[in-house]
Amino acid sequence: MNMMTQFKHNQQSMTSLDISELVQSRHDDVKRSIDRLADRGVIARPPMAVVDKEASNRIYKVEVYVFSGEKGKLDSITTVAQLSPEFTAALVKRWYELENTKPQLPQSFAEALQLAADQAKQLELAAPKVAHYDAVVAKDHLLTATQVASKLHMSAVALNRILDNFRVYNKAHKRSRVFNTWFEDQGLGELKQTTTGHSQPMFTTKGEAWVIEKLVSEGVAA
Repeated sequence: MNMMTQFKHNQQSMTSLDISELVQSRHDDVKRSIDRLADRGVIARPPMAVVDKEASNRIYKVEVYVFSGEKGKLDSITTVAQLSPEFTAALVKRWYELENTKPQLPQSFAEALQLAADQAKQLELAAPKVAHYDAVVAKDHLLTATQVASKLHMSAVALNRILDNFRVYNKAHKRSRVFNTWFEDQGLGELKQTTTGHSQPMFTTKGEAWVIEKLVSEGVAA
């Protein structure tokens, strides 16, 4: 048996009574719809509580379902979409108000769909810029094998041959050089992409220091 308590709107939540008033439906019809969706496993059955409702200058105690949290928000939207799809945008707007945000809110279901499409398009357009930053711009603090080798007065080919012996590179990759996991996990190097889309192992300043110290300690460099 459900334990019901007096409920106060002291958190970000919405009751089945709120929904019934929003979609202009009888509260018992809204509760039955919630029960059907919960029985089918479409939504989680929300907890019940008791709220005060004023009608005809009297205060009544009403048993309600309470939706709260991110899961409750999604389940309430699902419920309204089943009851009255045209009120879905209004419910989303109400949740925004409860969460104290100030976005550009849709005023109809069609506007809500358009807003979602616009946001998806913006993410799609931004993706190449993010990839470019991660692959190219973010390499500013990294060094190539050539740059590290120059400080040891040797060529990148000679340096890479030595680093192969120290198991810095993963020999399973034949077509390109890739750091072994331990090297990257210690923050010594990162695998980036060139503007042409090829993989390029890059050394961090910590990795550069490790290479120089390793080669000097092994007597390979002075």
